Amino acid sequence: MDILVIMCAGAVVGRLFVPASVKRVNELFQTCCTALLIFAMGISLGAQDDFLSNLGVFGAQSLVFCLLPTVCSVILIYLLTNWLMGDGKPDPSAGAHPGTTGGIARRIRAVVHEEGFAIMTFIALALGILSGLAAPSFAPFALLSDHSTLVLWLLMFSVGISVGLRRGLISSIREHHVKTLVIPFGVVVGSIAGGALAAVALGYSLREGMGVASGLGWYSLAGVTIEGMAGAQLGAIAFLSSLMRELISFFCIPWIARHLNYYACIAAGAATSEDTTLPMMIRYTDERTVVFSLVNGIICSTCVPFLLALFFG
Repeated sequence: MDILVIMCAGAVVGRLFVPASVKRVNELFQTCCTALLIFAMGISLGAQDDFLSNLGVFGAQSLVFCLLPTVCSVILIYLLTNWLMGDGKPDPSAGAHPGTTGGIARRIRAVVHEEGFAIMTFIALALGILSGLAAPSFAPFALLSDHSTLVLWLLMFSVGISVGLRRGLISSIREHHVKTLVIPFGVVVGSIAGGALAAVALGYSLREGMGVASGLGWYSLAGVTIEGMAGAQLGAIAFLSSLMRELISFFCIPWIARHLNYYACIAAGAATSEDTTLPMMIRYTDERTVVFSLVNGIICSTCVPFLLALFFG
């Protein structure tokens, strides 16, 4: 609950006192805090005696926690939008969308171009794991681990400021009608349902499974927050599963756009539909869907801290 209060305080500060010109500095601060927290999570993982023997298990479980929430949310959005917003189907008479001919090589290049932050977090995690394996009791590492909660609070306050700086959300919803909320609702419900299925399949509690899936693709925040609330192992699974969701969405969005509808593409990216996966939305869908994608990403990103506090607070 404390991180929720801190984030709300940051949102108030961002809304009332922080100028838009500070946005870049705030994002840089978030990057630094995230790198520190992921490094600390890596130290905690590497310090575990059985970490290396369980490494394959972490990866397999993360994949399950990626695929089931993604598939469930895509299916739910497809059904809901066909029922309530039935104009999201690609028009066969219009021919192929210009972006559908890019091929696998172009999509790989797009992933590499867009995933600089993901690469940074992977490096931070790897360095943390190596540090935990080599010298977990090294004084600076121990100091960082002992004060990781403080860094998390700073990150959440900064995230709140980012939320407060987003001043166009309400106007966007009004402009495009309340049906805009159908998509983030379906993404959240579908993801949580998929997390519950993954929990049953892997032997976790429903609370843990739904909590991991509540990261909605926001791997940096989900990983470090859950690590602070539920331990390094669950935090690592949340981090990897959300990161996998973002990466996989780059490759499944073209298929979804061709075979389902444009709105279902948004479900694949979840919270990332406003930033890292947005170029794929621009390339493979239409202008109206891109607007819905932005609104969905903003709402889902705002929901993530609340959902994590709900399941782990």
